[in-house]
Amino acid sequence: MEPWPTDPKSVLVRYLQVARDAVLWKLEGLSEYDARRPLTPTGTNLLGLVKHLASVEAGYFGETFGRPWPEPLPWHDDDADPNADMWATPDESREDVVSFYRAVWAHAAETFATLDLDAPGRVPWWPPERAEVSLHTILVHLVAETHRHAGHADILRESIDRGAGLREGTSNLPEDYDWGAHRSRVEQDARRAADRHGGPRTVSP
Repeated sequence: MEPWPTDPKSVLVRYLQVARDAVLWKLEGLSEYDARRPLTPTGTNLLGLVKHLASVEAGYFGETFGRPWPEPLPWHDDDADPNADMWATPDESREDVVSFYRAVWAHAAETFATLDLDAPGRVPWWPPERAEVSLHTILVHLVAETHRHAGHADILRESIDRGAGLREGTSNLPEDYDWGAHRSRVEQDARRAADRHGGPRTVSP
């Protein structure tokens, strides 16, 4: 991996890219079904996270700074389902969604290259009192959002095939560890704590 940059804008862009790469890595090796299937009660799924993040970046690094994304995004139409950007339809291939995300990166890179951190922008879908922003603000916002969804992707992938790790080449997990025993220990301690401190136990469906 390349050395970390030192100027503030490059640091933020680098942290953003680390999260982007991690999200895509979580798709590798999965079947078409597993990449798309909902794994939470609210329908969260891996390919949908990618589609959502691409859509978000297209707006925040595009329209916010006078560089609107050049192609229509039908899931943003007024009559679209409110969660239409959170899953891929059968007509949208995995390659389509990933290519869209990578194309958005390139569009965002032009914004980063053209503007300084203090460059002004306006987020039209934010409340008027908060709509005036800087590139610095939006970069921090997207770093936070992308890393949050990367964490969602971690849990989804582990739920599918127990695949875990921080990013490709760096698992950040202990090797030769008995995860079954660890899980049992955590479960036992949770039950003991519930018995000691009281309160009902909520059982997952």
